Amino acid sequence: GIYVARRDIELAFKYLDEKGTGRIGIEELKSRLKAFYGDMPAKEYKFLLGEKSELTLSDLHSLLKDNEIVNFDPVAEAFKVYDPDGTGYMRVDVLQSVFEQLGFRKLTPGDLQVLIESADADGDGRISLEDFRKIVNFGATRSRKKRPESR
Repeated sequence: GIYVARRDIELAFKYLDEKGTGRIGIEELKSRLKAFYGDMPAKEYKFLLGEKSELTLSDLHSLLKDNEIVNFDPVAEAFKVYDPDGTGYMRVDVLQSVFEQLGFRKLTPGDLQVLIESADADGDGRISLEDFRKIVNFGATRSRKKRPESR
């Protein structure tokens, strides 16, 4: 399974607690997750909140601390956001939309081309799940290398 460290839970909570109140409600979840799950039904948000109206850090920790996630590929799950049709390739319009919803300016065709070329490890002109894995793993490797220096 996948162990979820307390620090990771704290970072997730901090990101979701948009107003800094120490509580996460359905509106904050919708606001923070819309870039990735724009059409998620309300029942899914309620499920994420554990059927409560709002969560504290302690609540979130309680929900996640004993979870043992098996047969879960977080990279493949994240990739589904960019490949909603299940083609195996990232849709450029979705990539652009995610960037905009995260608060970045509208990407020009040239910007998009640079992103695709940078991420396209196999050189086929598209970003596949395997290309995406290399991007995510590269970022994780860089983060692990930097951690000892930041202490």
